[in-house]
Amino acid sequence: MKNLTKQTGKTYWHSLDQLANSDEFKQIVEREFPEGASELNDPVSRRTFLSLMGASVALAGLAGCRRPVEKIIPYVIGQENLVPGIPKFYATTMPLGLENIGVLVENHEGRPTKLEGNPTHPASLGAANSFVQSAILDLYDPDRSQSVLKNGTASNWDNFSAHWRDTYSDFTDSQGEGLAILSEAFASPTLARLKADFIRQFPKARWVTWEPISDEKFYNGVKAATGKIYQPHFQLNEAQVILALDSDFLHTETGAIANTKGFAEGRRVESENDSMNRLYVVEPGFTVTGGMADHRLNLPASQVPAFTLALAHELQNLGLVLPAGIELPVTEFTTDREWIKAVAKDLLAHSGGNLIVAGRRQPAQVHALVLLLNSALGNTGKTIDYCQLKDSELPSTPALTSFVIDMKAGEIDYLVMLGGNPVYNAPADLNFAAALGKVANTVHLSSHVDETSQLANWHIPNTHFLEAWGDATSTEGTRSIIQPQIEPLFGAISAVELLSLLASGKKNNGYDEVQKTWRTILPKANFDKSWRRVLHDGILVSTVKKTTPQISSRRFNNALNTNFKSTPPSITNLEVSLNVSNTSFDGRFSNNGWLQELPDPITKLTWDNAAVINRKTAEALKVTNFDLIEIAVNGRTLLAPVWIMPGQADFTISLALGYGREAAGRIGNGVGVNAYRLRTSDHPYILSEAAITKTNATYELACTQDHHGLDLEKLAADAIQDRLPVLYREATLDEYQQHPNFASEAVEHPPLKSLWDEKVYDEGYQWGMSIDLNTCTGCNACSIACQSENNIPIVGKKEVANGRDMAWIRMDRYFSGPEENPEMVHQPVACQHCENAPCEQVCPVAATVHDAEGLNVMTYNRCVGTRYCANNCPYKVRRFNFFNYTKDTPDIVEMVMNPDVTVRSRGVMEKCSFCIQRISLARIGAKNENCEIRDGEVQSACQQSCPADAIVFGNINDPDSRVSQAKQQNRNYALLGELNTKPRLTYLAKLRNPNPDLVS
Repeated sequence: MKNLTKQTGKTYWHSLDQLANSDEFKQIVEREFPEGASELNDPVSRRTFLSLMGASVALAGLAGCRRPVEKIIPYVIGQENLVPGIPKFYATTMPLGLENIGVLVENHEGRPTKLEGNPTHPASLGAANSFVQSAILDLYDPDRSQSVLKNGTASNWDNFSAHWRDTYSDFTDSQGEGLAILSEAFASPTLARLKADFIRQFPKARWVTWEPISDEKFYNGVKAATGKIYQPHFQLNEAQVILALDSDFLHTETGAIANTKGFAEGRRVESENDSMNRLYVVEPGFTVTGGMADHRLNLPASQVPAFTLALAHELQNLGLVLPAGIELPVTEFTTDREWIKAVAKDLLAHSGGNLIVAGRRQPAQVHALVLLLNSALGNTGKTIDYCQLKDSELPSTPALTSFVIDMKAGEIDYLVMLGGNPVYNAPADLNFAAALGKVANTVHLSSHVDETSQLANWHIPNTHFLEAWGDATSTEGTRSIIQPQIEPLFGAISAVELLSLLASGKKNNGYDEVQKTWRTILPKANFDKSWRRVLHDGILVSTVKKTTPQISSRRFNNALNTNFKSTPPSITNLEVSLNVSNTSFDGRFSNNGWLQELPDPITKLTWDNAAVINRKTAEALKVTNFDLIEIAVNGRTLLAPVWIMPGQADFTISLALGYGREAAGRIGNGVGVNAYRLRTSDHPYILSEAAITKTNATYELACTQDHHGLDLEKLAADAIQDRLPVLYREATLDEYQQHPNFASEAVEHPPLKSLWDEKVYDEGYQWGMSIDLNTCTGCNACSIACQSENNIPIVGKKEVANGRDMAWIRMDRYFSGPEENPEMVHQPVACQHCENAPCEQVCPVAATVHDAEGLNVMTYNRCVGTRYCANNCPYKVRRFNFFNYTKDTPDIVEMVMNPDVTVRSRGVMEKCSFCIQRISLARIGAKNENCEIRDGEVQSACQQSCPADAIVFGNINDPDSRVSQAKQQNRNYALLGELNTKPRLTYLAKLRNPNPDLVS
């Protein structure tokens, strides 16, 4: 098998423009640098850029870098155990709705600079995602609220406390009549205790909990079938066959980090003798999970319930025994029958070793049916566990709807909103802003003066989780403490402190409130020791009780007594699927520049969302990319730009939530369109009967999918005798077993010889990296980790559109197969650290050189910006600082900078350094201890963050190191290795495990 790519018939393409070989794509590839790249002739864009980087130095506040302690020791005296220049790490927890993620915080002289996953916490297991990695930037956001506001005028916490004490006595007399709290969902022992105290003090008060993005439909489905609420936990490492029903469980669903860990374990292959799991995905548009699928079915989200019911009938026909008394409704779903039969047969063949997962967009009856099927297939207790939620306040849309009706009726006199932003993201049919105007007294706790705070009587600035004491309970029951890393930069107040004041009428310290809770959790005899242990470890080690849901046939039959039919979308009945944003989540991260500039893993758009449709739908609507269209659903309209993508279901529109903010801050204001305007309480995610009207306007989108592309034809003509390079190497598991060396045989080339005697790198440490494409999901955690670690600046939408994005890791996304239903793959590309580096040979000032340990390093003060090195790099991984992006960075933003890494100025080349600062730190430590650097002691930032453990880094001179063993695998290959560049970064080729019954 000389060329597997030709044998399998796979051709990879970046985008539809590349597939069509359009003139625009040719210009992008052929132009090495954007026109006018060196000129700074647009003062407006310069001012816009400065606004992105932050406000004046005055915004830094007076807090400085102060670690919160109950007794503050003056820094001039010196803190015990603090060595300047040596970072310290502390464990804490990042809350995100009901999901609480354990993290380790890197501190430099009391200043938090980096977040990593806590290896002992079940929600992170030592890894992180892009939201965790970028949360450190939110701490230093200069647009955060800096004072208490009363009717828009500056006030203070003492004034609000005095106001509440007066109000407190009145509501005590009335037992809370007319008093209400609208809270975000939480899972916290202390908040749960304080809520109980509040209700006990004010028994007639209302408490409503709501989240714009949550697992509410899952909880409703499970409760409808069992009478109780359970939280699932997937053991994906045990699952041989997985079916995802409109579920992006590897990226945007609850537990995505741990899910990715488990899934990758089932995907990891070290030799042709190993097996791997099989993934089926049913979804309306590509997700990260869909890109990993062995088989993917394009299906509108509204058709998934009927598909699930048809699958249940097929399983029953094949012999699956359902619990006594269960009666499945009749199905009329007649499409994709062969697909359903093959999946059902595969699931039954792996009973007890398969898993069915439904996404949060699907209605309750789908989740009830999935619960039944997992139970009947023997998965409960094997590939899926359940536990009852502890310390949790669950969201409820019906409760919010009823509450808003009462607000409009004037039945609520005093409303306290603990977080959230309901004016922006509450269902559009409720008109929360109008309801808020009917309440005489309103209080909003928020980190920013956002859309809701602007309409509230009192605004209370909320702390970042790195500034305040708190606690959390993970979804499977593990408790942890949230310990602050720095004093509140702007005197903000935590939810614990505000709720304590509301419940008691007294100002109480957050630390005291958390300790009060934990004195009932930890042993009394050894409380201080146990408390310090939990602070150190980040979790309370305990046995989590798992339960088996008992399905009631009566309840279940009632739950399924709904209409599973729906009309498939058409050109006259379009369907809109509202998605969780891959970058702003529900909008709470809108003012985070790192995330806004992070390319979406599917569309590769930055700084915007768009109406994503396929080519068939676009042709029917007579629209193309950048066209501005009006989307109308049930009398509500929204203008959005068009973006055409392969793999989208016919006549469906995917639109990300979390954009279109008006009071997010200078980063997030006016970015994208607000899809919440189409959302209703009855239809929060899937909207039918949509109509599209094309306007005469267009809207610019900044997309990176064709940036820094490799000109394969030029490479072939110049270097390898007209043989087209194979950048991405892939095979099926069966092909791999028959041809174990397919990766190395994918490209034919003559013997690789240099024109000079090559240096031999066989002494000392020799650093190298391996990336397993079989487990990499393309989630972008590595990109944000690299940005945080290496002080990489953002450049703004206009500069991204000019091709000047600065990311050191490029996440290439390719499609293969038919445009209507292609396969998708991702490939992280950073500096390859070539031993025969083409960049080094052309640098006129020797600014880029090779060191003795095999690293391609940059001497920034020697670089004069000729850009010859970028022109000569076949991988296109070098970035040029067109502007001095950091010149006017204010103090508050500078605090996020890693002091171990230089901050570059205009006119130099930047690129991946294999985190040389971490290598140096380990080298110093090993020298002090008079020992060698141990394998795994040095982790690059991308490696440490990766949830899939797809990246391995270490000393390739050590034959026992993980990276050496990875490079010995027969799937190992070098990207463009036929150019004899000898890169230190190599890849393990991707495998898929298709079902033979579905392979045509």
